[in-house]
Amino acid sequence: MNKPFYITTPIYYVNDAPHIGTAYTTILADVISRYQKQLGNDSFFLTGLDEHGQKVQDAATKRGVHPKDHCDEMSKSFLSLWERLHISNNDFIRTTEDRHKIVVEKILKTVYNAGDIYEDEYEGLYSVSEERFITEKEAESGQFRDIKKLKEKNYFFKMSKYQNSLIEHIKSNPMFLQPEHRKNEILGFLKQPLNDLCISRPKSRLNWGIELPFDSNYVTYVWFDALINYITAPGFLNDKILFDKYWPASMHLIGKDILTTHAVYWPTMLMSAGIELPKTIFAHGWWLMEDEKMSKSTGNVINPMDLIDDYGVDSIRYYLMREMVLGQDANFTIKSFINRYNSDLANDFGNLLSRISTLINKNYNGYIPEASYMGEEENKIKSSCIDLVEKFDIYMSKMSINEAIEETLQFVRKINRYFEHMAPWKLVKEDLSSAATVLYTGAEGLRICSVLLSPIMPERTKILLYVLNTDSKIRNWGGLDYGKKLGEHTPLFPRINTDNI
Repeated sequence: MNKPFYITTPIYYVNDAPHIGTAYTTILADVISRYQKQLGNDSFFLTGLDEHGQKVQDAATKRGVHPKDHCDEMSKSFLSLWERLHISNNDFIRTTEDRHKIVVEKILKTVYNAGDIYEDEYEGLYSVSEERFITEKEAESGQFRDIKKLKEKNYFFKMSKYQNSLIEHIKSNPMFLQPEHRKNEILGFLKQPLNDLCISRPKSRLNWGIELPFDSNYVTYVWFDALINYITAPGFLNDKILFDKYWPASMHLIGKDILTTHAVYWPTMLMSAGIELPKTIFAHGWWLMEDEKMSKSTGNVINPMDLIDDYGVDSIRYYLMREMVLGQDANFTIKSFINRYNSDLANDFGNLLSRISTLINKNYNGYIPEASYMGEEENKIKSSCIDLVEKFDIYMSKMSINEAIEETLQFVRKINRYFEHMAPWKLVKEDLSSAATVLYTGAEGLRICSVLLSPIMPERTKILLYVLNTDSKIRNWGGLDYGKKLGEHTPLFPRINTDNI
């Protein structure tokens, strides 16, 4: 295939420590990118940090350091976590990099020269926490903190000019905004007149940002700067071949709280600059604890590092991918995590490997035996496996990753039932050849499951393939060679003892 596939996460705000929400989006993008590579596609995966704005400047001033030094220090926690979560990103962008500043300046000049930026005096309510002007209705909602009344001259982007074009694009491109209810949300928002967007901040109030190329008294509004990262990374301005290869982006992966900025601000900016729009913007839900959004203000943020230390990286990745229906919210509890871990990973997946390897080590000197024939039961397993791969791809194409995982685990359970029915531990005493067929069939089915699940659990599946002494990543039946010596292993997913929890 070798089709280019470009996926992005939002760039995370450098002042916020990474938590389970940011980890989730990044793992999700990683899973999708790894899956695309498994299909033979050329996946480019971008993540990074948003490093400008009032809150960064204030935090640096409070600490008595330069904002760039503050950002350098804060970025380490993200890079460290991504490494521990086995994130396979191709690029990590920071908005303080020169390559990004140059692109932002170029886009500003292009939009300005198109007549889409004008200066005006504005008086209104300003949320310091959100770093933007808000409406009276938004102020009354109680969702915004540190609100003050401001009157100042600023530059505005004629976002309203592109309202009808954006509506038409959304309606004529069904995959542009996903899932469907998010598309309907934005179309509902666009039924009201669209305001123009304030895209500057006076240096007298904020100097930590990218200077406007047409007025040195102002810096760029942080959102106008941040969104442009998506075209900076694949080489806009400095590598036309690379940019033409990967742009438009295949998927911007975002949380639902930043839908408007990505589905309204960003497309209209691109329209003004004459750049093609991304193919898909997909907004996933929130991770909740006791039905409340995780936030530092309520103190219910889970530190991903703690979970990794306690339960391992791949089990966390598995749980997050399995439990959230993409587009909806999901509830995180330690109890549900442990139940999912013990039932799916310890009892079903890991235990099947232990059963197979124990019987092969005990009865075949540790060498994978040859399947001398394929009987009716074996052909049922093979046929189910072919169906599994087909269904897995259908679910993944629909962004139903939880369904793809569940389909795979159902097949693992089918192999376990096949073992119960065939009882290879009894067969080895009567007919080593028949037992060999059962064990090879189970091992090959498990290998294919491992390949399918490798984007979700890259490290544990790698161990499983090592135990089966194979580097075969093919998803077709017959990739496992007989006659090879099994690798040694400890339990793949040791059961979590719930007595003390």
